[in-house]
Amino acid sequence: MRYNRFGSTGLIVSELCLGAMTFGTSGGVFGAIAGLDQAGSTALVKQAVDAGINFIDTANVYSEGHSEEMVGQAIRDLGIKRSDVIVATKAMGSMGQGPNDAGVSRHHLMDQIDASLGRLGMDHVDLYQIHGWDSVTPIEEALRALDDIVRTGRARYIGVSNWAAWQIMKALGISERLGLEKFASLQAYYTVAGRDLERELVPLLQSEGVGLMVWSPLAGGLLSGKYTRGNEDKSQGEGRRAAFDFPPVAMDRAYDLIDAMGEIGKARGATVAQVALAWLLYQPVVSTVIVGAKRADQLADNIAACDVTLSADDMARLDQLSALPKEYPGWMFDMQGPYRANAASARRVPE
Repeated sequence: MRYNRFGSTGLIVSELCLGAMTFGTSGGVFGAIAGLDQAGSTALVKQAVDAGINFIDTANVYSEGHSEEMVGQAIRDLGIKRSDVIVATKAMGSMGQGPNDAGVSRHHLMDQIDASLGRLGMDHVDLYQIHGWDSVTPIEEALRALDDIVRTGRARYIGVSNWAAWQIMKALGISERLGLEKFASLQAYYTVAGRDLERELVPLLQSEGVGLMVWSPLAGGLLSGKYTRGNEDKSQGEGRRAAFDFPPVAMDRAYDLIDAMGEIGKARGATVAQVALAWLLYQPVVSTVIVGAKRADQLADNIAACDVTLSADDMARLDQLSALPKEYPGWMFDMQGPYRANAASARRVPE
């Protein structure tokens, strides 16, 4: 297991993060993904920690709060020292029927951090994240609430998930102007089969030193190796994608990649899933990749991706197959950029 700096912070995190969306047996929007009881959840936490993973990500809406309870209980039952594990959770989704039981208002965030800490059985989380965009609450209100949460010791860092580049940049500017805690990370969807965030988000993250936590790195199981062109009917497949066909993927391009990753994996003694994860681990912008599982063999397969080495030719092949079509203003940058770059490189330099 390798470890990365978390964005521009001083926090060091494992390159894989254990996702706890599968923890819990209650219903809710994530019911099709969850299903693990406490014993199964604790076993996966132990397996992850034994492999060197020091980062666990959950959310208040996962299994209607049961995921947080199981994460906290697993850490206590295993006798894991609190300072040895980085715990992240999120808030924004609906946790009740009332009009203020969702969103990122001061009212909701202050209620939910305390509720999450109660379920986790902890006095702080290491990372507290806004789970999505709230079109009602002003950004400044949410940022001031998050700043108070950090300053009162209930969270060490703050992050955001599923925001557009302009929204994140606006928030960073407000935090800078008002002297508030800044977002340390973005949790976003990214796979070799879904590289949309490279258009605007990756340049932003690199420019501003914001860490990237990747969710659904196997595209909801599509890149697990279970699905091929010969099995286009996903309803006959096994696993998460069959029950929850998300996130959306350009299927023709995905199958081309699956074919290529199968060939690369065969040559390197690796599975399709391991090649897909390894591709992400080679991306400089990535701080950590969140992996989830219901079984020990699934988690072991994901962890083994850390040992997969891809050659420059392998990366070039996958990059070419997964390349995004050019969009404005990107193609204009490509046309105009070399002129300025060439002009700068023509300057005289000392010998």
